[in-house]
Amino acid sequence: MGDARSTAADGSGQERQRFVVGLLAAPGLAQELSGKIAGTLRTRLRRRFPDIEWHVVTRTEMLAGAGAGMGVDLVRLTRERMLDEGWQVALCLTDLPLHVGRRPVTAHVSVTLGVGVISVPALGAVDLRDRAAEVALRMMDRLFTRRSEDGRQSARPTRMRARVRARLRARMQELEELSSPLGRPYTPDKETVRFVTAAGQGNLRLLVGMVRANRPWRLVSGLSHALVGALGAGAFALASPGLWQIADGMGLGRVLTLAFGSMAAISGTLIVAHGLWERSPSPEARDRVVLMNLATSFTVILGVLTLYAALLIIVGVCGTALIPSSVLRNQLHHPVDLGDYLRVAWTVSSLATIGGALGAALESDSAVREAAYGYRPSERSDANRRGTDA
Repeated sequence: MGDARSTAADGSGQERQRFVVGLLAAPGLAQELSGKIAGTLRTRLRRRFPDIEWHVVTRTEMLAGAGAGMGVDLVRLTRERMLDEGWQVALCLTDLPLHVGRRPVTAHVSVTLGVGVISVPALGAVDLRDRAAEVALRMMDRLFTRRSEDGRQSARPTRMRARVRARLRARMQELEELSSPLGRPYTPDKETVRFVTAAGQGNLRLLVGMVRANRPWRLVSGLSHALVGALGAGAFALASPGLWQIADGMGLGRVLTLAFGSMAAISGTLIVAHGLWERSPSPEARDRVVLMNLATSFTVILGVLTLYAALLIIVGVCGTALIPSSVLRNQLHHPVDLGDYLRVAWTVSSLATIGGALGAALESDSAVREAAYGYRPSERSDANRRGTDA
């Protein structure tokens, strides 16, 4: 990769500095996001500072993921990777929440160390690519301004440094005046910058972002025992004439109670039986633990809702196709219509979901955590060195 401070000549023979930006990303959504913004970041940096030869490198970092735990020092981790790789600055995209007190932090920049950390959940659940690119550019403004002002970090002529510094200052003033969902800059000291948001709105967006990062619609597809249990119970119940009669005699209140009860059963099994509910004796960690538990609960609930909706569609289609109306009419002793098939499918789906709860109890803790958080410990050694150069 070479030295990030090396120089090259452009077509006019003018000296150009080579500047390498490293993007570390947790596996999953953050990793996908880093790949999407790498080209955008490189293009905008080259357009803004044409005198510099920009390169953006992406790497996957397992320790930056939620599954690695809340105790990882991401700034130090990013700094170590930057030094190992020979980058000039490095940004880390994590799916962990960051806070200053009770205020969510979108990004943390250490000018002295030349690194920054972006909390992907704090960006919310929509427009992630644009928001991530914006905050990465703002962080680069902070990092590169300081580096450009330090003569020991650059062998460039004084005039070139002055031009770059003037452009950066103008851009920083423009960005400071923008009303952005990324929050306002907070500077605890001249070497550190954090972008913080309002406590109420920011924590709500952070919670939504954490659930989005977990991708709950993929939860059940990663739980083979729960899926097999649900489908097996559904197939057995659908072929039972006695259950058709039970469904026919149930009112709307009973049907809804059974549906919500079955979803609560599988959700509770996944959370309690596999230790997804966090606890901490430390008062300082209480807010973070509550936020993580809420994100876990919403992730599991939305995943179970996805399972239930899929079961309802599958059972409804199969029941309508396989059970002749004459057979169902003979069993129910009255004319049947689409509503009767829907009531049967609804009841069968609820019982199938209870079967999924039994299957969920048989899942291993690692399988459940992988499905809920996208954390794959077996990939740590491979992904640690995997990446691309933009």
